[in-house]
Amino acid sequence: MLLESPTRYELQQLVTELNALYAELIDDDRLEEWPDLFVSDCVYTVIARENFDRQMDTSAIYCDSRGMLVDRIVSLRKANIFPVHAYRHILGPTRMVSTTGALAKTQTNYAVLMTRTDGRTTIYNSGKYIDEIDLSGERPLFRSKIAVFDTNLIDTMMVRPI
Repeated sequence: MLLESPTRYELQQLVTELNALYAELIDDDRLEEWPDLFVSDCVYTVIARENFDRQMDTSAIYCDSRGMLVDRIVSLRKANIFPVHAYRHILGPTRMVSTTGALAKTQTNYAVLMTRTDGRTTIYNSGKYIDEIDLSGERPLFRSKIAVFDTNLIDTMMVRPI
């Protein structure tokens, strides 16, 4: 584990920094580094709140390994055609839901702003992250990250991670 006997405050700091780095890599278009924040057999899901609440599996994005995350970025860079834009994440405080051994379960509210080349900024997506974070290695990594979004109208193709 990262720390011998971490306090709740130390764990809170570690998971908050992980989420901040997650948003930074997406916002700064350093997407090739983004999969490195996940364990190899991770799950990454972006799902509408309605589907999540009804326990329906239909999601906008679903990846069940780090390899799928890498493939998603390769596809974004080489195959997808979409309007040029930039993201800016605004994260709420990360709440520690529970810790069991080297696994932390957390929740963080988010809003993603999108700025197009014309300078117009809009709210692209908002919701909450529900995370399972593996604390057993040298640094915390996402075992599972679910972005449950409240935004029912997606303005453009969802190609970047949320």
